[in-house]
Amino acid sequence: MDWIGEAIEKVRKKRPLVHNITNYVVMNTTANALLSIGASPIMAHSPEELYDIISIADAVVINIGTLDDRWIYSMEKAARIATQLEKPVVLDPVGAGATRLRTETAVKLLENRSVKVVKGNYGELFALAGEFGKTKGVDSAIKDPDMAKSISLEVARKHNIVVGMTGPIDFVTDGKELYSIASGGINLEKVVDKVTGLGCIVSAITGAFVAVEGPLRGTLAGIATFKAVAELASEEAKTPGLFHVKLYDWLYMINGNAVKEKVIVKKLL
Repeated sequence: MDWIGEAIEKVRKKRPLVHNITNYVVMNTTANALLSIGASPIMAHSPEELYDIISIADAVVINIGTLDDRWIYSMEKAARIATQLEKPVVLDPVGAGATRLRTETAVKLLENRSVKVVKGNYGELFALAGEFGKTKGVDSAIKDPDMAKSISLEVARKHNIVVGMTGPIDFVTDGKELYSIASGGINLEKVVDKVTGLGCIVSAITGAFVAVEGPLRGTLAGIATFKAVAELASEEAKTPGLFHVKLYDWLYMINGNAVKEKVIVKKLL
């Protein structure tokens, strides 16, 4: 996967503009993450300016972490405009399965055929495959690699999209090809569980990679890059606050060699 390093450099050279309709909790976090990796973020959800913003954006990331009627309207409108303007849409179905509103909003966005990539954890994607109420908050309910592969393929084929499922082992598939992404085994639990918005960062930077590499390769590059970054940050930081800072530092410093050293990408199908 030498091309992942080239993808990182493409992001830094092109500086893709990533339009985010995201939740209140992570706006600052994901904007800083995008800046650190070399992309350009814009965080805007007013329906009155969506066309103007999406017309100049290179990708759109929709994150359903904090929903209300107006935000749902903006998300649906943004997806339609992005399709019209041929801009890729990445969906992060935060908490799908935890409440009916979240699940139905995510499913509706997928059924509109505007989304090119959905990035979620096991529980969220399990809900999108038709099993409701299987998550606890936004955490993965079940960590079963075989089931994870099956669910990833099912959602990808059902909606004709690329799926990025994150967990102890990540899976990326377009319904035909299937890849696993594994780390070197560093125990991240002590710090990861104390820092919010990590999955949201993955979705945001995936938007940047999708803008320069397309849906499948972009999702692979985004998830693999973040997994390497998290490993490197955890080696230098044993506390949550420092870990958060080190994430930005390593997003800024990451390169292809570091990804190859920390992450194992395998093609399964």
